[in-house]
Amino acid sequence: MNTTLQAALIQTDIAWENPEKNRLLLAEKIAALPSNTDLIVLPEMFSTGFSMQPASVAETMDGTTLAWMKTQAKEKNAAITGSIVIKEGSTEPSYHNRLLFVYPNGEVAYYDKKHSFTLAGEEKVYTAGNERKVIKYKGWRICPLICYDLRFPVWSRNTEHYDLLLYVASWPTVRVQAWDSLLKARAIENLSYTIGVNRIGLDGNNFDYSGNSACYNALGDQLAYDNSGTATTLLVALDKNSQDELRKKLNFLADRDAFTLT
Repeated sequence: MNTTLQAALIQTDIAWENPEKNRLLLAEKIAALPSNTDLIVLPEMFSTGFSMQPASVAETMDGTTLAWMKTQAKEKNAAITGSIVIKEGSTEPSYHNRLLFVYPNGEVAYYDKKHSFTLAGEEKVYTAGNERKVIKYKGWRICPLICYDLRFPVWSRNTEHYDLLLYVASWPTVRVQAWDSLLKARAIENLSYTIGVNRIGLDGNNFDYSGNSACYNALGDQLAYDNSGTATTLLVALDKNSQDELRKKLNFLADRDAFTLT
């Protein structure tokens, strides 16, 4: 068990629907990370940008980008996570906004985005997920979610005693105040470290992204943050023991309400 988790939050621009260029760019950033990095977090749809043309950019679970992630994880001896467009089936294929969590040994866990961003018509071209995942890694329990999921607190409610809530996103600048506020709120209400990694730059639809990638502790204190709108890597050390002690002292989760999701 690692009581301390060294996380790297890679805030970057994304070349529109150009997986090869994005993999090359990110490989340089990953290579420059400290050798003690445990977890590397990339944005939502980091290989293509938030595309509504899944048929033209989708890969399979045997595809090039997942293979690349396995190589990066092995070389850095660190887990790497972020979402890409995944195709399943051939005759009547379905497309998924899928967060991949790749372990250093090449094993893969994944989560399919639950809440489709209807403002952009995501529900028309992507199949929504219906299962929340808690991923075990180095003694940590990690709950990975994607972008729009942030607006729905019941879905992120800490009922499985996870240690880290993690969001990967393509959250535009025009609504970034909500991103900042909700990330902090999710950390406080779930008494959990909360990480959000967002992209920067302009996408193919001319939407602007300022990043605002961040990490908060269980009290909502900001441990890392960047709203400069520039590419950067935020390094943060998370201490499980201190969070466990805080939860014993402030056992608010014991008083949480019960919800039934439909």
